[in-house]
Amino acid sequence: MTGVLAQLAGLFVVLSLLSVGGGNGVLPDMQRAAVDQYHWLTARQFLDLFAISRATPGPGALIVLLIGFKAAGVIGALVAGISMFAPSCVIVHLAARYWDRAARSAWRELAERALAPVAVGLTLGSGIALIRGTEHDWPAYAVTAGSTLLLTLTELHPMIALAAGAAVLLAVGT
Repeated sequence: MTGVLAQLAGLFVVLSLLSVGGGNGVLPDMQRAAVDQYHWLTARQFLDLFAISRATPGPGALIVLLIGFKAAGVIGALVAGISMFAPSCVIVHLAARYWDRAARSAWRELAERALAPVAVGLTLGSGIALIRGTEHDWPAYAVTAGSTLLLTLTELHPMIALAAGAAVLLAVGT
């Protein structure tokens, strides 16, 4: 049990420090470690936990607590949560103290411009990793592509797109 707790702490401290733009940016690494490296979960369990973490109120990285719980119970959830949230919170706190002071400096503007595409790229990579882990037939890929286009080009409520996608997949028997 101590070994699993150390693995949880090590993984989530590193991911916390890499999670530029939020927890979505490190989902592929989280999935790879939890499923392929440590075997705490199956790919299907990871996706189920991801869905649960998105359906519940709270931070987007709530999946961390669920992975920790699955790996080592309540203590695992605590270790994973503290390891994921504490390092980045400390860094944000320290950065915020100096961010306002640097309002007109050139390095602040450069940092903002440089980090924006990094965050977008990490989030896009997360989406691709999740798609690869779940969808293995053309109807599911088609629903994902259609939903993405629909939500990008319109102001449709996501629950309507979700319901429409489920209806299409039920109709085609997937």
